[in-house]
Amino acid sequence: MVVTFKHLEAFVWVADLTSFVRASERLNTTQPNISSRIATLEGLIGTPLFDRNGAKVHLTSKGQQLMSHARAVLAARDQFCLLYTSDAADD
Repeated sequence: MVVTFKHLEAFVWVADLTSFVRASERLNTTQPNISSRIATLEGLIGTPLFDRNGAKVHLTSKGQQLMSHARAVLAARDQFCLLYTSDAADD
């Protein structure tokens, strides 16, 4: 299995909103789906990305290290989509 945009989106939104439930609402999916994406990502990386304390979650040190990279990947995807749709409109 490979890391997907859905994994990275879940990672970023859970971190930003400090909640799996709020991230699921933001991404229009279920909380178990977000939990599964994070569990899969953590399994692929081999370490926890979040400290889970009740309803709120916080990034671990590894999560903090990877966050800027996750944001950069998602920003690059968004930029690609903008360029692609712009180029398609020019054709």
